[in-house]
Amino acid sequence: MLQRILATTLLLFATTTIMANEEPEYTVLQTTADFEIRQYEEYIVAEVDIERNMNDASGSAFQILAGYIFGDNNDREKMNMTAPVESRPDSANDEASTYAFVMEKKFSLDTLPKPNDPRIRLQTRSQRVMAVRRYSGAWSESSYEKHRNKLLDALRAAKIEVISEPVWARYNGPFTPWPMRRNEVMFEIAYQPLSAAR
Repeated sequence: MLQRILATTLLLFATTTIMANEEPEYTVLQTTADFEIRQYEEYIVAEVDIERNMNDASGSAFQILAGYIFGDNNDREKMNMTAPVESRPDSANDEASTYAFVMEKKFSLDTLPKPNDPRIRLQTRSQRVMAVRRYSGAWSESSYEKHRNKLLDALRAAKIEVISEPVWARYNGPFTPWPMRRNEVMFEIAYQPLSAAR
């Protein structure tokens, strides 16, 4: 099982080192020494909840979601990998995390194929404003927590209200050398979006 998960994960990200993957659209509203404020446009994700006490929870989530975009759906349609892979605490279950793949912009909820796996949900991420801290390095929990705490401290110092759980965004595959990997931690914040100021 572990070998199959690893093989799926490697295949999933194999193209990320040779081609750019589609990402959600956003506008940079402000840049500071510690974080960037972005207004994200609406996009769709396929997401699944995984118990944190499972062995290799992220690998299990990748396998489930990769199956969906590789054709395990009612249309047997294969879709392109996008970036980033998102993970966040499950708001309804303290013992679980939610992992998500961003869907290609060409799809809507009406045109996306239905997942065969009932654990997968197709959800719309509404337009929102996020405070984002970018860093490079390996996908370690300790590194993520360090940068999450630095971002929280910087937002408190700037008197910016956080209104969501943290999101951990990973943009590269395991073939990418760890110093070159793009990782981000982000929070939704209380901030007047551009559309509201027009």
